[in-house]
Amino acid sequence: MSNFLKTVETVNNAVNGFVWGLPMLILLVGTGILMTILTKCFQITHFKHWVKSTIGGIFKDSHVTAHTSDDDMQISQFQSLCTALAATIGTGNIAGVAAAIAAGGPGAIFWMWIVAFFGMMTNFSENVLGIYFRRRNERNEWCGGAMYYLKDGLGEKKGCAGIGSALAVLFSVFCIFASFGIGNMGQINSIAVNMNTVFHVPYIVTGLALMILAGLVIVGGLKRIAAVTEKLVPFMAVIYLIGAVIVLVVNIDQLGAVFTSIIKGAFGMKAVGGGIVGSGVAMAVQWGMKRGVFSNEAGLGSSVMVHSSSNVREPVVQGMWGIFEVFADTIIVCSLTAFAVLSSGLVDLETGAVLSDKVSTALVSEAFSSVFGSAGSAFIAVAILFFAFSTVLGWSQYGSKGFEYLFGTKAIKVYQVIFVVFIVVGATMDLTLAWDLSDTFNGMMAIPNLIGVVALSGTVMKITKNYVDRKLLGKDVKPMLSALDEIQELHEKEIS
Repeated sequence: MSNFLKTVETVNNAVNGFVWGLPMLILLVGTGILMTILTKCFQITHFKHWVKSTIGGIFKDSHVTAHTSDDDMQISQFQSLCTALAATIGTGNIAGVAAAIAAGGPGAIFWMWIVAFFGMMTNFSENVLGIYFRRRNERNEWCGGAMYYLKDGLGEKKGCAGIGSALAVLFSVFCIFASFGIGNMGQINSIAVNMNTVFHVPYIVTGLALMILAGLVIVGGLKRIAAVTEKLVPFMAVIYLIGAVIVLVVNIDQLGAVFTSIIKGAFGMKAVGGGIVGSGVAMAVQWGMKRGVFSNEAGLGSSVMVHSSSNVREPVVQGMWGIFEVFADTIIVCSLTAFAVLSSGLVDLETGAVLSDKVSTALVSEAFSSVFGSAGSAFIAVAILFFAFSTVLGWSQYGSKGFEYLFGTKAIKVYQVIFVVFIVVGATMDLTLAWDLSDTFNGMMAIPNLIGVVALSGTVMKITKNYVDRKLLGKDVKPMLSALDEIQELHEKEIS
């Protein structure tokens, strides 16, 4: 068994190096830059509007949080956000940030911000396309995601039918594998390690307990998952943010030095960890981007699968929830984690070298312990438990949608059973291998999705312009809400 795992690790490292090479990072960030330009910097120029329409709407617009009836398989806008955030706010926000700092120095945080800034418009575009190309399944549930806009969007372009269908299948396959990596084993492993380290709970006990809890929620489908996440996500996020802010306030005198260290480390104005400057910059860029994507998942095409189940009609409205999702996950949560670690004296802000022998989650635990004492480690262990478990719930929905696309609606239960069983596997496997597998499947999943977003960038631009003209400029133009409506109208015209 050990030889098999070593072989898997060797192959995975080779694939991971290829997937996360320079071409992949260019495609990832380049897509975000392209969509930012085509939408005229929507995340900046319409900042007030998207904030008012998302987080602001929770307090002012009852339609944002209104639940659908039991026989309606749609979920509310707020539930779609919470389910998406459940999948994105996970170990990447704690262990991932610490790993980025340890491997790439403080400068990695700057590149994480860059990925998030442009990733806002990548996520926006995915959600716009998801709503525009979604369809109903035999249970009357909305089904949307990269597989649908690849097949029905890219596939409708001249000579691209075969390419669109093939990429849709590839995306679904990669999505299923990614759900077992980033969405299951990587998260569960982090929980098990922390529970064993802090509370001395055996790995198998943690795995079995989480398998039972997850099974009770996952078999209930999207409506039950959404009902759990809309309560769990706000609670866990607020509690963690309060803890991180307290650490930051206690070390507020280090805030200026932290910012300086991040900026200098990002542009090679100093060596990272005492190493060669050029190598340090490369590591900062690579780890910042990798962990940025692992955290907010912009470009993967994952969260669009749950955003597409929202009861919203306007594609751009759900797109704005995508912007907020990335903003909340990376700009707020990841940044506070980074500031807590960097301001606590565990990292040499001049060289970027980690002064502690702890890594990953343990590094964050030590940062919190410097303020809260022994309770700090327990706090982070519980935070990881909530964050990672909610990620498992969210990703179970993503994987089930990929499985449904390939094998049909009736086959979903098969996937759910296998997914739940693998929770025990994740609790007992090697942590490094779990994270490497997550990175690999992330990258492989992103490739077909980003091809689809770039190919349909013109469609996103038209839909966005249509929305701005109607809603913000008051122009009397026909709404662009659904590709199915457009196809139906064309069919009717052909008949007449």
